[in-house]
Amino acid sequence: MVINLSATPSLAGVWVGEIRDKQLQTDRMRFRRNLERIGEAAAYEISKHLSYRQTTVTTPLGTATCAVPEQQPVLATILRAGMPLHQGLLHYFDRADNAFISAYRKHHADGSFDIQLDYLSCPPLDGRVLILADPMLATGASLVKTLQCLLKEGGQPAAIHVVSALASTEGIRRVQEAFPKITLWAGDIDEQLNDKGYIVPGLGDAGDLAFGLKKQQ
Repeated sequence: MVINLSATPSLAGVWVGEIRDKQLQTDRMRFRRNLERIGEAAAYEISKHLSYRQTTVTTPLGTATCAVPEQQPVLATILRAGMPLHQGLLHYFDRADNAFISAYRKHHADGSFDIQLDYLSCPPLDGRVLILADPMLATGASLVKTLQCLLKEGGQPAAIHVVSALASTEGIRRVQEAFPKITLWAGDIDEQLNDKGYIVPGLGDAGDLAFGLKKQQ
């Protein structure tokens, strides 16, 4: 299942528009905050798909019955670009366990690249809901490899949700082929990738815009 948060006009579409705008991208704090907001919007929507149980709380005037999640999800993110989106999810799922993965494109002289994973920290995943934040779902290669490593290390989740600020149709197809039961939440969906595998019109490099330029490896 794929949900485009911009398909229906809402504030999520406004935030996506701002992270795309090259005039506003110069404000790193605003860029990071808008990624957090997209994560928060996705977290609220995902919360509707969790399992809940009833509990009783004591108020100053009596007692009330309310619903609470049966278990906390696991929030995972791909370093470094995924951190603001992850933080937005964590604002709402503030009791969740967390997983962190370093996955990046290792470029070669001929212009090709491999996906390099150097670090993985993951709690047990068996029977739990996994929510993975990856701001730019472009080719889908890094996301597929990340999920494969997470499941190999942590076990089999009950459900997998992926949250992206922007996704490409090709990246979505690749992820769905590898994980047919996944639910993908995208701030917006673009149709094209350029010859370097970047989303068009996209927004540029989310990690650089959030945290500054890096030395390309």
